[in-house]
Amino acid sequence: MKFQYQARSQDGSVQEGTIEASSKENALNLLRRKAVYVTYLQESGKGPFWTRQLEFFQHIKLKDVVMFTRQLAIMFTSSVSLVESLRAIGRQTSNKQFAEIIVKLAESVEGGSQLSGALEEYPDVFSPFYVNMIKSGEASGELSEILERLADHLEREYNLTSKVKGAMIYPAFVVVMAVIVLALMTFFVMPNISRVIQETGQELPLITRIILGASDAFRSWAWVPALFLIGAGIALFQYRKTSKGKAMFDRWLLSVPLVSSFLRMVYLSRFAESLSTLVAAGVPIAESLRISSEVVGNEQYKEIIMAARDGVQRGDRMSSVLSLHPKDIPAIFAQMLEAGEQSGSVDKTLSNVSRFYEQEIQRGVDTFLSLLEPVLIVGLGVFVGIVMAAVLIPLYQISSLQ
Repeated sequence: MKFQYQARSQDGSVQEGTIEASSKENALNLLRRKAVYVTYLQESGKGPFWTRQLEFFQHIKLKDVVMFTRQLAIMFTSSVSLVESLRAIGRQTSNKQFAEIIVKLAESVEGGSQLSGALEEYPDVFSPFYVNMIKSGEASGELSEILERLADHLEREYNLTSKVKGAMIYPAFVVVMAVIVLALMTFFVMPNISRVIQETGQELPLITRIILGASDAFRSWAWVPALFLIGAGIALFQYRKTSKGKAMFDRWLLSVPLVSSFLRMVYLSRFAESLSTLVAAGVPIAESLRISSEVVGNEQYKEIIMAARDGVQRGDRMSSVLSLHPKDIPAIFAQMLEAGEQSGSVDKTLSNVSRFYEQEIQRGVDTFLSLLEPVLIVGLGVFVGIVMAAVLIPLYQISSLQ
């Protein structure tokens, strides 16, 4: 937030301006540190109502965190102080909610807190993986290098997520358009055609009777399946938020044909990338495994990774524990990890594994789209053909009788 202030310095001169702070009290404390006597302090205008509404609906995305990390890495490497870097980034951030958090981070660091401690106050924005990476940089005195490595990791994760989401845009658009067309035909087109055909008194073909009957039933009882789907969706959403529901849903996803193999590559790439980044940053193996289990995003893989952590604490190798789960951890993954453990280059080996799975994911997305497009076109063509046949056949019979 921005505050307008008026203050008097020790030599009696009057100063006016604006200052950024998370609250009025913090703004007052910041001005007092400048050895001035504050005579006026008021929050700046918040702007029109519609602007405040848009800010209310804003939320912090992964892209915002990626840009913040990259900007912070560049400024910190350029010998700009951490507090000044945070303040500059906060002023440039368009997301007001995130900008306010960055300003609070700058205030905490200026007040003597470490950056990692300030980040821990916002677990919904900065993950345990993010915080522990910063901690390792602070402990080793290589925060600039850690920020660079963290920015690279987050960019790769963002690109991977964007590829997966982007693959779903086209089929989702086609399905939505098909539903809209079906609704328009059901509620506006088919009733008029039905009256025209039935007024002739001719016996209707089977396909026409089926289409008209389905259209009438849908108009009369559409609210029943709609309420059922909405209720079921809400119930499933609430159940999935529980630990038991998430575990069951994650296991079910890994059993779905075609989808399971693609998801396994995503989870393995995420696991290898996060573990490689943490190990390279100097985080102990056991702690790196614990953090990676929180990042991977699947309860079944989380259990496997935690079992590997327990094995490492007992003195076992990661590869030997992971190889006990051949269905979820391919043999090639365990073998390459074992080679990395023997050579002492686990981080580099895992980085190569992550790149391999990222390439496989890209090929999988491309193959999926190349197969899905003709399937959707054929499916929509068959649907349109059936509807057109149901309409045109009786109209052709009527015209032939005249």
